[in-house]
Amino acid sequence: MKQATESLLARDEMAGRRFETMFLADWLDFAFLHFEVDPEALQQVVPFSLDLHEGKAFVSLVAFTMKGMRFARGGAFTRWMTAPIATHRFLNLRTYVQCGEGRGIYFMQEWMNNRFALPLGPRTFGLPYRLGRMEYDNAGPEVKGAMLCGEGAFQYSGRADGFAEGAKDPLEAFLLERYVAFASARKVRKFFRVWHEPWRVRRIGALRIVENTLFDSLQEDWTETASLVSGHQSAGVNDVWMSRPHTVQENFVTGFHPQFSCKGPDIADSCHQWKTTLSEKTT
Repeated sequence: MKQATESLLARDEMAGRRFETMFLADWLDFAFLHFEVDPEALQQVVPFSLDLHEGKAFVSLVAFTMKGMRFARGGAFTRWMTAPIATHRFLNLRTYVQCGEGRGIYFMQEWMNNRFALPLGPRTFGLPYRLGRMEYDNAGPEVKGAMLCGEGAFQYSGRADGFAEGAKDPLEAFLLERYVAFASARKVRKFFRVWHEPWRVRRIGALRIVENTLFDSLQEDWTETASLVSGHQSAGVNDVWMSRPHTVQENFVTGFHPQFSCKGPDIADSCHQWKTTLSEKTT
């Protein structure tokens, strides 16, 4: 299956780079809420070329808990160093981008409930952290959550249906199976790699947005075009590998491929090698 192949390629990429894995953590109790938006309006506020699915652009709000973040090396001897920032909740606003042959997510905004971690994200990984108060119950079958911050509020509810399984169609794989994360802070573009087992999710039925003043507070044109299309619930993934941050250069290495350009949206030719690699892995 393609999602398993993506995960294996991500693992090989990180394992093959000396000292690449910087942190380990558990990512738990997820709710993914996916919106289709106007691609032209979205591209105005995203400093990478959008990755489109059948010509359509998407953003996702992702609510989850990160637990037990620690350095990948040192064991108990270094665990105390990350203890104040090891566990907290997130609400991420992300979209889907490509940079040369690299495909990943781009963090547009991230709200969190840990004041100690708040200044670290922008300075290290370029992550756009903001402070918020949030309560989630994403364990299922009932799924609900709320987030309140200075900019606005967001609240959702639904019910997780069926059994947890891997992505069942190309759109689900497009939205879920991503192993490179991009960010931008102070005009410096960065990326980092992650690895975890492929997502096992349940679709959220009767999904309802109870309140959303968060989009309005962003004052960006794409928010006026946002249409909720689907949602997923997941128990999460354990022992996630997170790499050290890298600065995006005009030519840089990311994903699962040799050096490539990251200048513009026309990447059809440069994607040939990556697609060939995937094809060889899946046959």
